[in-house]
Amino acid sequence: MIPDSNEPRGIAGHGAFFQPTNLPADQAEKATDWVRKRVDRRELDLAERMDDVREHMWQLEKEGEIIVHRITDAHKPVMVKTLFGWDKKIPTLQLWHHKSCGQCGNIPGYPTSLLWTMNQLGYQPGRDYLDETDQTSCTAWNYHGSGIGNVESLAAVFLRNFHQAYVSGQKLGHGAGHFFPLVHCGTSFGNYKEIRKYLVESPQLREKVKKILGKLGRLVDGKLVIPEEIVHYSEWVHVMRQRIASELQKIDVSNIRVTVHMACHYSKMVHEDAIYDPDVLGGNRAATGTGIAQALGAQVIDYSTWYDCCGFGFRHIISEREFTRSFTIDRKIKVAREEAQADLMLGIDTGCVTTMDKNQWIGQAHEQKYSLPIMADIQFAALACGADPLKIVQLQWHASPCEDVVEKMGISWSEAKKRFEEYLQEVKAGKIEYLYDPQLANSMARASV
Repeated sequence: MIPDSNEPRGIAGHGAFFQPTNLPADQAEKATDWVRKRVDRRELDLAERMDDVREHMWQLEKEGEIIVHRITDAHKPVMVKTLFGWDKKIPTLQLWHHKSCGQCGNIPGYPTSLLWTMNQLGYQPGRDYLDETDQTSCTAWNYHGSGIGNVESLAAVFLRNFHQAYVSGQKLGHGAGHFFPLVHCGTSFGNYKEIRKYLVESPQLREKVKKILGKLGRLVDGKLVIPEEIVHYSEWVHVMRQRIASELQKIDVSNIRVTVHMACHYSKMVHEDAIYDPDVLGGNRAATGTGIAQALGAQVIDYSTWYDCCGFGFRHIISEREFTRSFTIDRKIKVAREEAQADLMLGIDTGCVTTMDKNQWIGQAHEQKYSLPIMADIQFAALACGADPLKIVQLQWHASPCEDVVEKMGISWSEAKKRFEEYLQEVKAGKIEYLYDPQLANSMARASV
């Protein structure tokens, strides 16, 4: 339906409910200051330590309110330090893949690179990890981007998905809690961390969602299931980086100049939970992304807008797209090219990689002809370990030009294209190769405890 030309229009044509704020300059600056916010050990007063939400979880479990999905020795955890020096367990085995709608829809080589890497390390599907279909989007983009959702709906989705992770192994003969959730998307990761805090701190919220989860059959002995840790895939990559480099790496990337973008959803939302590694960036900045690039031997180059948002900013990408596009060009792509002379920008989050990859065309329209290949850390790692750039890493889906950096790594783009075209003919003929057994994925109906 074509809208009436006389109908009131809001910002960027998104409806009358989006209205200009007309804020004074100082208030507008304050409202958007987070996009340049610095979060590191040198910027925060670490004497003002926050409560550790996990301590309250243990108490709620003791009182019979919740069940904590624990990380056990079977998950082969690696202990890391977070911003305040707290310990965080990162499971490396028996992982339940919480997929990303944005990755699967926009950057499919993101999750395939992760599954491929696990397969190369000898992980067995159904035992060491599970990539099933019985999960949903976290719905956080809807909530933050449009305001349509609410905390109760976010909490119900959080608990529904993590209950499924808790019981998912039973259809394969494992006990409850065998698979621990590994969250692919930074947006989901940040949202779930916030929601876990709300659930732990609010008995009213727990009571509301318990009724919803009860109707869905998603309670265990009448209790909510909450995970001990919220774990992002880049944290798994970080703790596995030395093993990836030593066991799998086939390509020398020491001539590649890499810049890293740190996702706000990872390091600024519930910032006390981000990994700070003394061996990476002096222990002063969040370590994921940078750690794997260093382990692979790439030249990691600093730049002045390292802390800045990519421009995605939830509502920005929906209602203020030109802010997003200009910010990603002016504050990230241009700076990485001019200051760092980067060959490549690595990200760790769906929204960041999508924003910086898909919006570089806008610079052409304004005579800012800056272009920079954008990949996720695990895509770069998979390339360095011999993954096919088109079949596995799927760089053909990227809008940013990746051919030159792939060639600089010593990988022939033309040969990869030829192999991929031959592979497509095989698929057309019905000869399909899977990273993961589709029968295993589709057979996982929900089990009850």
